Amino acid sequence: MATAHNLADGVELSYDTVGEGPPILLVHGSALTKAIWRGFGYTKALREHYRVITMDLRGHGRSAKPHTAAAYAMDTLVADALAVLDAAGAKQAHFGGYSVGGRLGFSLAAAAPGRLLSLATFGGTYRIQPGSVGQLFFPEYDAALGSGGMPAFVAGWEAHMGTSLDGQTRAAFLANDGQALRAYFAQTEAEPAIPEDVLAAIDVPALLMAGTADRARLEDSRRAATLMRQARVVELPGRNHGTTLLPAQPVLDEWLPFLQRH
Repeated sequence: MATAHNLADGVELSYDTVGEGPPILLVHGSALTKAIWRGFGYTKALREHYRVITMDLRGHGRSAKPHTAAAYAMDTLVADALAVLDAAGAKQAHFGGYSVGGRLGFSLAAAAPGRLLSLATFGGTYRIQPGSVGQLFFPEYDAALGSGGMPAFVAGWEAHMGTSLDGQTRAAFLANDGQALRAYFAQTEAEPAIPEDVLAAIDVPALLMAGTADRARLEDSRRAATLMRQARVVELPGRNHGTTLLPAQPVLDEWLPFLQRH
């Protein structure tokens, strides 16, 4: 494990690197960690030809966990990603992001296009609709985090779903800092969309993937592809937001050739 620091506020960021070749930065989704890329089989598939850099977003995993919403502004998350690339010695890199990682990818492509060789988003969007976090988890998530932290959040989520989480997912969520996650979600809901004229100016080769049952993200991916000069949408049949990345092989069947072309 290595660390980088955002020079603006000193927040420490945890990241790992493995493999050799052109660098590729992978960013996980909300309340997850960099470990998903290894656990789901992406690191193994990519490390054969790429130097894989996986980072924990601030507020997640082994990175620092501020408790104020303003600390999670998207421009700060972009600066975090650039700090990790700098620390890893990657002047340019491919980028792959799931969920909020995809939203970070859009923002990074808009703010620092010269640092990206390509952009791939999985269940990503360039905007957040009001109430998105509650729709993704359960409507009372904020109250649960405020009153009982992660145990209350997990219990509320399971009750809303009517079933228990698998052990690995449950453990991953319980490992979060409830106050940090609450602050992160608050800023996520408040974050403005990337203006469409800014999106249209992005000239980074992009692969935008979303499940057919993840209707909002698929619609946003289609809209982004009509605006961006080098973007293509790939639909993942039957997948919802939570199953976007699994199983990995159909995603890799599209992503690996895309990476090779760029």
